Amino acid sequence: MSPALEHIGLRPAGQGSADDARRVLVVDDSGMQRRILAVTLSRWGYEVTEAASGDEALEACRRTPPDIVISDWMMPGMSGPDFCRAFRDLPKDQYGYFILLSSKADKLDVAEGLHSGADDFLTKPVNSGELRARLAAGGRIHAMHRELTRKNHLIEETLHELQQLYDSIDSDLLEAKKLQQSLVRERQVRFGRAQVSQILRTAGRVGGDLVGHYPIGADRVVIYSIDVSGHGISSALMTARLAGVLSSAVPNQNVGLIGADQGFDGLPPHEIAGRLNAIALTEMASAHYFTLALAEVDLVSGRVQMVQAGHPHPVVLRADGRIDLIGQGGFPVGLLDEAVFDRVEDRLFPGDRLLLVSDGITECTDADGTMLGDDGLVRMLDRIRDSRGNALLESMVWTLAQDRAEQWFEDDVSAILLEYD
Repeated sequence: MSPALEHIGLRPAGQGSADDARRVLVVDDSGMQRRILAVTLSRWGYEVTEAASGDEALEACRRTPPDIVISDWMMPGMSGPDFCRAFRDLPKDQYGYFILLSSKADKLDVAEGLHSGADDFLTKPVNSGELRARLAAGGRIHAMHRELTRKNHLIEETLHELQQLYDSIDSDLLEAKKLQQSLVRERQVRFGRAQVSQILRTAGRVGGDLVGHYPIGADRVVIYSIDVSGHGISSALMTARLAGVLSSAVPNQNVGLIGADQGFDGLPPHEIAGRLNAIALTEMASAHYFTLALAEVDLVSGRVQMVQAGHPHPVVLRADGRIDLIGQGGFPVGLLDEAVFDRVEDRLFPGDRLLLVSDGITECTDADGTMLGDDGLVRMLDRIRDSRGNALLESMVWTLAQDRAEQWFEDDVSAILLEYD
């Protein structure tokens, strides 16, 4: 290769790579001018197509899109700038580099040509060295556009693969949500003199809230509300594990129950919290912790034993209209090995109701960003106190959504209600 050709980025005929911009369309109403350019370009290794007018050139572009167009400005019918505009409007996969030829040298003419969509401008008579340089520039632009197109295709393929992966994960999460909702098997169940209702609404596909219950013999029942830190899959897996160790279906795996041969008895709530704390720190070995409110209710005497471990205060809706918040807060479960959990006692009388809620309710904000809080929860319960069972829980969620002016929540929302008849 000669130093001159190497310098301007051109190869002699027969040495061009498959990726080079080799197809050139020459458009000029002068047959002599076309032949001069065509012969010169052929000697430089280009595949040349000729057209005598803008209309003929457009038809040639539709058949075989050129890499580079060299078009005269002044032609009968469609001018060079008009042809350039029409060329730019043609659908094509690759970019076409457009060079306008004209005897005009005025800056306004050059600006008009470039404004029509041309990439470059040459004045007649054409200097071969300058033409070579313009063609080399066109080749570089064409190569950059081809590389950009290739990378865009690669990005599109990657995005398609990611979308397929996301759809697969999303499908799995939908199934996981169904399984998590199945942990709250019975929306409403009867235990002798008490009725238990529960609700669980996850903020995402899956969440970290859990509510449940299990009986102790015929005269006692335990209800609980759990809120695992964080959101998503890892939190949901921890709630599933906790549902297993507080299972009503498999009593011998329930950490809150002891004995078997003579029937099961229940551990005090604060000891259950201690056992769960040990399990969370040793067996689960997770970065997550959880808050807990767990209450054992004697259905004969109405005596209530509770533990509150970092969870929102249990609420007692008295039959006479009072609303009491129980407990002192307590320390979350699964943070410290030496954590101590206190027992709280109360008593239910006929007509009283015990409600456990997650902080997705008490920390829910309204449209102005104001958090509901304990006082707001009391006011809301006072407004809907005539509702019973699941209707009361659904009314709570509906009221929160109305105050937010949105149907979605930033955190999981769950609650369990025991009504003592």
